[in-house]
Amino acid sequence: MRNRLRIFPADESVQSHVPANVTLKLGEILEPLAEAYHSRRTFIEDFANDDVQIPADLYEALMASISIRKSA
Repeated sequence: MRNRLRIFPADESVQSHVPANVTLKLGEILEPLAEAYHSRRTFIEDFANDDVQIPADLYEALMASISIRKSA
């Protein structure tokens, strides 16, 4: 007897809805993001050109850190 592939429509109640944007604390992603970066996980490259919003004071602190590192 020949096997047949049967396709069933997805049950909408089973599918999870993932919002386009998620708000969370920076501390929640620092460790996994750093680990992924240092381990050269492929998915990091997939998001390399995505926009990320950060507070202005964090941006200033990051730029100051880069400036200090270059001058040392």
